[in-house]
Amino acid sequence: MTEEELQMNETSETINENNDSEQTETNNPVSELDELKKQVSEANDKFLRLYAEFDNYKRRTIKERAELLQTAGKEVILSFLPIIDDFERALKAADEKADLNAYKEGISLIHNKFINTLSAKGLTPLESIGKEFNVDLHEAITKIPAPTEDLKGKVIDETEKGYTLNGHVVRFAKVIIGE
Repeated sequence: MTEEELQMNETSETINENNDSEQTETNNPVSELDELKKQVSEANDKFLRLYAEFDNYKRRTIKERAELLQTAGKEVILSFLPIIDDFERALKAADEKADLNAYKEGISLIHNKFINTLSAKGLTPLESIGKEFNVDLHEAITKIPAPTEDLKGKVIDETEKGYTLNGHVVRFAKVIIGE
């Protein structure tokens, strides 16, 4: 064979290969389209399931939050019930005209129990007298002349005690400041 014949054979083989690949490509777009439709359908199904799951999650958390708000104070209320019982016993004792000193001592014990219960829940009183006036902790009621120079700008008296709950001010101390 001559060189020309060899080239013609190679060219005809290349054309035959191209024809074969064109036939498989014409079959491929249909199968690719089916495959893509299947993938889109699967993705859409996954999306719908995920959306429904998220919607259920939102409903569940809203319900749990509402239940939590309804019973949030239950623990605190239960801790106050023994103190209420003590007050009721003290009122009965007052009706029986008990010894005044014993009655005062009983009321003092109830007061201490109440303060301890509140402290256990995170409530702490603010110490204000003799401290620098702080607008983040105190509410100034009035200013009076300071009895000594070192009390100027400091809290001289406290008309209402301030409290913090777990480090956050829940009630400002109402104070009198020396000027």
